[in-house]
Amino acid sequence: MTIPAGNREGVLISEHLTWDESSAAAPPTFALGEAEGKLRVLLPRAKWDAIADEVRVEFNRRLKQEGRKSGSWKTGANPVSRLLGKELVLLAWAIEEADPALTPTAVKNWLGLVPEERWWLYTMTSAATGHALQGRGKGWRKAVRYALTENPVTDSPHEPPPVFELRSHAGESASKPVTPKTTRASRRPRSKQKEAD
Repeated sequence: MTIPAGNREGVLISEHLTWDESSAAAPPTFALGEAEGKLRVLLPRAKWDAIADEVRVEFNRRLKQEGRKSGSWKTGANPVSRLLGKELVLLAWAIEEADPALTPTAVKNWLGLVPEERWWLYTMTSAATGHALQGRGKGWRKAVRYALTENPVTDSPHEPPPVFELRSHAGESASKPVTPKTTRASRRPRSKQKEAD
């Protein structure tokens, strides 16, 4: 990712398959068919500024969990690991053509996804409409924008509803099978059930 010194220039997020600290990376390119330095998104500076802190906090939280040192954004080239880069590009795709007022909603929805969901969405979008310019506003790219900017979000944490609720009873072993409660119909003798039917 390249953050320009001037506030009027856009932030370039490109994909680099190789990275060498001692030599300069391949420059970002708009050229079709190029694997190295392929430009994925050109994000207006104001939109980058609106997500930069939230993304930094999320990435640093994850880096800390892995026992790595945290990072910060700086002017110039900012190498980001490939998986985190996919997640960043996904959020950038969501807001690149969206109303700036929807950016907080996009960030909340993006934060609500687990990394594997972000990677999958990136992969699907990248395969169909991953070019920085030619993919804008089409297909999966448009779908990502709607999914992250227009889905309702709340400030309360998301908790999936429990599918099964297991209760342990005092004195019962955990391995004892749970028997379903009987209903009135199942308590009647068979002959009476047949008559009732």
